[in-house]
Amino acid sequence: MIAPGFAGLEEQLWLWLFAMIRPGAAFFAAPVTGAKMVPVQLRLIISLAIGIAAIGGSGITLPPDGLLSVSGFALIAGEVVIGLAIGFTIQIGYAAAFIAGETISNAMGLGFASMSDPQTGQSTPVIGQFLSIIATLMFLAMDGHLILASIIVRSYESLPPGSGLSGDAALRLAHFGGSLFAAGLAIAFPVGSALLLVQIIMGLLARSAPSMNLFAVGLPATLTLGLVMLAMAAPLMIDGISRALIQSLEYSDTVASGG
Repeated sequence: MIAPGFAGLEEQLWLWLFAMIRPGAAFFAAPVTGAKMVPVQLRLIISLAIGIAAIGGSGITLPPDGLLSVSGFALIAGEVVIGLAIGFTIQIGYAAAFIAGETISNAMGLGFASMSDPQTGQSTPVIGQFLSIIATLMFLAMDGHLILASIIVRSYESLPPGSGLSGDAALRLAHFGGSLFAAGLAIAFPVGSALLLVQIIMGLLARSAPSMNLFAVGLPATLTLGLVMLAMAAPLMIDGISRALIQSLEYSDTVASGG
């Protein structure tokens, strides 16, 4: 026999478990919070705190058969889709820095030099790693993690549990993903355009002086100019990364509002 003070404990625990699903999925797909270096226990605690605050006054009730039922699994799937859509939208803007880093690294001849990315655990070019660090600092400086938490809380008003993500929102999310490449190329344009001119000059030299060892001359020149242009174009690149992050946060808010 359960003591009277613990009569509704099991139902409350299931409700808390359900409250963790949408924030947990969003933090898993979002940048910084979804990095492998972030402990899973920390993500669970933060997801529980935000989820309880979000559903505290909404009056959400679980299905009569519980979460371990067909209706319960459908409810969980809808929460996971909404959370992943909110976090993945921000990840799109964050990944623009990686696209810019890939483009600049290949133009500088550093495509072979790679480092382990702590966000994903995969190998990325050194310039991409440098720009990802800048993107991480910019995301934290603009309180992106706090904005993400507020977006998750507001999503329960427009997308209550059981509503699901509309087809139009998913289609617009796919179109927004296409802008990732345009944003990455825009960030890399100041440095990439200068390196392209160097490649053209090296091609003209190869035609005029075939006996010249262009690898011994071209690679140091490309590396030197690339580093100089990175220092000169850093403010423009930081501005481009911040615009991509702001745009992704705004679109994530649009997805959370059901638009």
